[in-house]
Amino acid sequence: MGKIKIAIAGIGNCASSLIQGIEYYKNKSEADAIGLMHWEIGGFKPYEIEVVAAFDIDERKVGQDVSEAIFALPNCTTVFQKEIPLSGVKVQMGMVMDGFSEHMKDFDPKQAFVVSKAEELSQDAITNLLKTSGAEIFLNYLPVGSEDAAKMYAQCALEAGLGFINNIPVFIASNPDLAQGFKERNLPIIGDDIKAQIGATITHRTLTDLFMKRGVKLERTYQLNTGGNTDFLNMLNKDRLASKKESKTEAVQAVMDTKLDPDNIHVGPSDYVSWQNDNKVAFIRMEGKLFGDVPMHLEMRLSVEDSPNSAGVVMDAIRCCKLALTRGKGGILHSPSSYFMKHPPVQVTDDEAFQNTEDFISGKRED
Repeated sequence: MGKIKIAIAGIGNCASSLIQGIEYYKNKSEADAIGLMHWEIGGFKPYEIEVVAAFDIDERKVGQDVSEAIFALPNCTTVFQKEIPLSGVKVQMGMVMDGFSEHMKDFDPKQAFVVSKAEELSQDAITNLLKTSGAEIFLNYLPVGSEDAAKMYAQCALEAGLGFINNIPVFIASNPDLAQGFKERNLPIIGDDIKAQIGATITHRTLTDLFMKRGVKLERTYQLNTGGNTDFLNMLNKDRLASKKESKTEAVQAVMDTKLDPDNIHVGPSDYVSWQNDNKVAFIRMEGKLFGDVPMHLEMRLSVEDSPNSAGVVMDAIRCCKLALTRGKGGILHSPSSYFMKHPPVQVTDDEAFQNTEDFISGKRED
């Protein structure tokens, strides 16, 4: 069957975990493949994915082989697959646009981006490179707040005839005008904002659903997150957080029968703690009333390595996107989007999203 050929914008921690995982699972069988929701989708195993084009703006990555660039600073995620063969694919200098927040210039280069002095590729050049690379699917892994750059790369995917997976909280799949372009060209799109395997948002959603099903009235809740990777450093610029906060808050509100007043819910990134590196710590508190209007509260702390926590989900999203390409299905893939993403165009419960995605994979549901 060959391999699924992908292009990536943003060779950060998340891309590192994904590419490490592609190599890691080559030495696994279905029986001992820990950490995957699906061993096979559409006939493709987790290791049957190949990066054929890559873009970044950091001087320590631009010009490097992808398999080397994923370990370059400021990446700091866990290395679980040390040996990765050279791919022969060099990281190209993308367009900076709003993909870099100016406040990061004031931080230690080991922790922040160092913008390359290489000449930026034009949008036309990026599109042409995508066409000649043989890529079928384009993954967006740009930093939070990269509104203009994300839309530019989505346009490149459209013009090059690629499917698109939007892993960040810039609203592309959930923007009717942007999504229409993919429908008109019969190209699949999955988005927006990747939902981790067992992350703060999916856990918060599950607990909220539990409260509702068990007859507990949820009155107030918060989710506070800290981390030490470039994602959290980037988000110290509060001007870049609007879509991120909306995405995470809506993901929790969507499973409630009646949404909470904005004053009674806070869900979002909170602070940067450099020594945490790619470890993310989430604090969740939920206050409610149960039988007899008796008050109760729940508090929990979740600690996860942030980037591997999303890589397996993206691996499934890639294979679902390939499945749609094979079937000639374009436009929004609603089932995978609702299961894999925090801010899909249509929110449903996690149980419904899971079943719809299983039906999509099996061919029972056209989406």
